[in-house]
Amino acid sequence: MSHEPSKALISRRSLTGLVALALVTPAGSAIAAPTTLRGTVFFRERIALPRTAIVEVRLLDVSLADAPAKTIAETRLRAHRNPIRYTLRFDRALIEPRRTYALQARITDGERLLFINTTRHTVFDGGRNNTTIRVEHVARDQAAAPRSATPVGRWLAEDIRGGGVMDRLQSVLELAADGKVSGTGGCNRMSGSATISGAQIAFGPLASTRMACTPAAMNQESKFFATLEAARGWRIDQRQDKLVLLDAGGSPIMRLARM
Repeated sequence: MSHEPSKALISRRSLTGLVALALVTPAGSAIAAPTTLRGTVFFRERIALPRTAIVEVRLLDVSLADAPAKTIAETRLRAHRNPIRYTLRFDRALIEPRRTYALQARITDGERLLFINTTRHTVFDGGRNNTTIRVEHVARDQAAAPRSATPVGRWLAEDIRGGGVMDRLQSVLELAADGKVSGTGGCNRMSGSATISGAQIAFGPLASTRMACTPAAMNQESKFFATLEAARGWRIDQRQDKLVLLDAGGSPIMRLARM
């Protein structure tokens, strides 16, 4: 009989301790749903990556076309070989059913961008997650001869009529030595021709495919095409290796970075 009170006391203390533990345990830890995405990043060029190259893969919330993407999770690892396998871990509770998510991949060497994906890799949209990401080569060819005297090359729009460009939408101009024009407005592929005479340039009518994208993407693409057709001159910013297109009055209307 003398031991019964002590057992009751121990039982009450144990129960009190369990209640206290439950009160101080964060609610999120009880409902967190760890999820893993696995895939590969690859490129088609037969290029040996620097030993210091890093591949970065991000899971982004891209629901708002006219606002910066929100990073849900990211991973960084050494890019030793092609293809590069990655594992991306995140909390499934952060994924909302009515929002849009995509994967972004890039390979860098220090501050220099070597590769980046140029097409959207959507995930959690009801279909099969596209976790195999192809990246495009955007590094400068260090062995090439100086290119400061010509607009010929592949260029990425950085600013259109002072309004900037969307962070994750690439409007690309490809100008060949024979005047052939190709590239993309960010949604549709384009083709056409340009006449270059000294510091003057004139783009002929530009044809494009007719895919439909988000309103914000279509808006930038429309401005990109219209600004190309309005260009009448060009110059190269030799310090930054950028192409500047000018209107008939000599004012800058578009700035593009060499890819």
